[in-house]
Amino acid sequence: MPEEKRKAELKISGMHCASCALNIEHALRGRDDVYDARVNLAAETAIVEYDPTKASLADLERTVGDAGYEVVHNEVTVRIGGMVCASCAQVIEASLTALDGVYEARVNLATENAYIVYNPALVTASDIKTAVEDAGYQYLGLEEEVSEDVEARMREEDLRDKFRRFTVGFAVSIPLFLYMLFGMPGAAALPVSANLLMLIITAPVFLYVSASIFRAAVAALRNRALTMDVMYAMGIGVAYGASILGTFEVVLTPEFNFYDTAVMLAAFLTLGRYLEARAKGRTSEAIKNLIGLRPRAATVIRDGREIEVPVEDVVVGDVLLVRPGEKVPVDGTVVGGESSVDESMITGEPIPADKQEGDEVVGGTLNVNGVLRVRAEKIGKDMVLAQIIRLVRDAQGSKPPVERIADVAVSYFIPVVLAIAIAAFLVWYVGLGASLLFSLTVLISILVVACPCALGLATPTAVTVGIGRGAELGVLIRNGEALEISERLTAVVFDKTGTLTRGRPDVTDVVAFGMLEDRLLSVAAAVERNSEHPLGAAVVRRAESAGVAVSASERFTAFGGRGVSAVVEGKEVLIGNRSFLDEYHIRIPSEAEGRITALQDAGKTAVFIAASGGFAGIIAVADTLKPTTKGAVAELKRMGLSVTMITGDNERTANAIAREVGIDDVHAGVLPQDKAREVRSLQERGEVVAFVGDGINDAPALAQADVGIAIGSGTDVAIESGDIVLIRDDLTDAVAAIELSRKVMSRIKQNLFWAFAYNAALIPLAAGVLYPSFGITFRPELAALAMALSSVTVVSLSLLLKTYIPPAKRGLLSEVDAHGS
Repeated sequence: MPEEKRKAELKISGMHCASCALNIEHALRGRDDVYDARVNLAAETAIVEYDPTKASLADLERTVGDAGYEVVHNEVTVRIGGMVCASCAQVIEASLTALDGVYEARVNLATENAYIVYNPALVTASDIKTAVEDAGYQYLGLEEEVSEDVEARMREEDLRDKFRRFTVGFAVSIPLFLYMLFGMPGAAALPVSANLLMLIITAPVFLYVSASIFRAAVAALRNRALTMDVMYAMGIGVAYGASILGTFEVVLTPEFNFYDTAVMLAAFLTLGRYLEARAKGRTSEAIKNLIGLRPRAATVIRDGREIEVPVEDVVVGDVLLVRPGEKVPVDGTVVGGESSVDESMITGEPIPADKQEGDEVVGGTLNVNGVLRVRAEKIGKDMVLAQIIRLVRDAQGSKPPVERIADVAVSYFIPVVLAIAIAAFLVWYVGLGASLLFSLTVLISILVVACPCALGLATPTAVTVGIGRGAELGVLIRNGEALEISERLTAVVFDKTGTLTRGRPDVTDVVAFGMLEDRLLSVAAAVERNSEHPLGAAVVRRAESAGVAVSASERFTAFGGRGVSAVVEGKEVLIGNRSFLDEYHIRIPSEAEGRITALQDAGKTAVFIAASGGFAGIIAVADTLKPTTKGAVAELKRMGLSVTMITGDNERTANAIAREVGIDDVHAGVLPQDKAREVRSLQERGEVVAFVGDGINDAPALAQADVGIAIGSGTDVAIESGDIVLIRDDLTDAVAAIELSRKVMSRIKQNLFWAFAYNAALIPLAAGVLYPSFGITFRPELAALAMALSSVTVVSLSLLLKTYIPPAKRGLLSEVDAHGS
């Protein structure tokens, strides 16, 4: 038998020279299942001939990875129509992953998206479209190609179609149901039998209402998949088929009249899908709101003229005119004008931020009062808003580990229910001698009431709504796994500088000797205005904020590492450390020593000032705490989490900050590369750790932690390393992120409970377990209604997350929501 060969092209990154190409070729050819491998350094590709019965693309990729290089993947999000239950999602995932070249396919039933990772050399968009359609579902296009208006129109059209179908179904089935219950005067005088008349009346209605169910069932069977459409088609098909056989007395008798039941069942099933589709349509409103922030047009100043152009035509470097009440079209820098800008929809901050020349503005935010001229810096997919939308979409498509429970349950659900339905029919008809009519009713009720839809929707709807709500609160959760781990956190580790503190020195104390404090501050600022040192900048900022008049200075001199000097109003002024003043024989009075020691014990840097040859005073400078730091740490401790601080600062400064904040566990003098090791040591003691940081030196610790929480105002590297990104520089949001995670996971567990409870309670009821003792049966019509309510209940519980406000943000968010944000 000849060996099977397949050729694959891999796009590879990380190659720098010919030896890199040879290394990859050698690694691939070293496999027993690879016949040949040729690497093109210029094109950065590898052509591999291999035996697909022994190796997969993933195996080849691992080999390339082990050699120290990386295979480049494409990622795409596809909109899919026609899904009705969790088994539909599994059928589509199986169909996509069967394509040679697709590495991963995740289908989100709630958002009706498929997230696909694939090799573009082997798989095209056309292949993906064919796979989806062959599975029996609608390929609606790549998500970026399906505009908001088109998506809304498609959804409304689908809802209208479902509404028409169930309306027609109920309009016909309810009168027939009443006729079956109470009879109709004069029916005996009809020229044809009542059954035949009901067949004539219901046939077109039944075909119209149930057509979509049968089409989906046929497509599923063609793909050798058992979905709920197959179950429903069996249920209503058995009911209607039995009625036809009874009408013409073939095997069955005329008492087998389920015409009204079959039509009502189809109508209830369609009603359930209508309600579910309406509810699901609301799960992604956060994304729609974010997309709605994007302006469609911009006013560009070109050749001295104001021109209105589509925002897509704006290029980097364009100067844009933003009038009051208009949205900022793209990310940029203010080059003219002053105004207040409402950034609440992106940052969650309710108070508009003042903007003037040199300040950055974010596309999508609202200009409140003044006119701004903005130079475009980032456009299109590089804008902050576009990155937020992409991050939220990716996160909503991710699966937390808890969803595996539902996935496993769904995979066994339909075969088990089919077995229960057949067993119940046989037990009643053969074992207990019940009538065929009763036994068939039991069979139909079980097929209709059982549904894994609620199980399939339990997790993705809560994740979708929860992550969307987080985005509205200024908390970006990058994946579902971060949600689940955040719920189990036992310890939170903070970086100090820039995280607990502002990350810049500020003046905390002004202590004057022999002059007024304002005068001391004025003299010091006059000298330091010439300095580029951060401590000098802090002195100047304090003078400006205090409204102190600052005199001119001359003959400024800097003495590296020791201090500075200048002449102010004819007097020589010295500013520096103790040794600097000692060089000039300036004596520090004994009454100042106690104050100096107290300042240093509090972790503050004491700057000494001398004027006209005598000691003039002390200015204390420190990296001050952020306003929300104390409250955030206290709230985390109240939640039962242990709090640790890691910093590269000396122990005295670190302990002073820790005392002020209320942190007992302090690790000082930790080098940047050792922060990850400190996190790992906590994990080895059994802690589930979140690390909160903002800088490049925090990236390893953010990656090492079970959950990395990156301050959004920090560096891009830190943000990329974080599982959760805080858009605002506010530690309250770190607490809110954990509270939101706990709430979402609690809601997922509630959803799973109700999904299991519905089926656990109603399937035995439909099987007739209460009939022998209490004479209670479950009519198929009620079974269909209960099935619809199970999915609607789960989706509705998830939608309640849309209004959730984490306790840490209650005061702030109630004000924001009151303003419609």
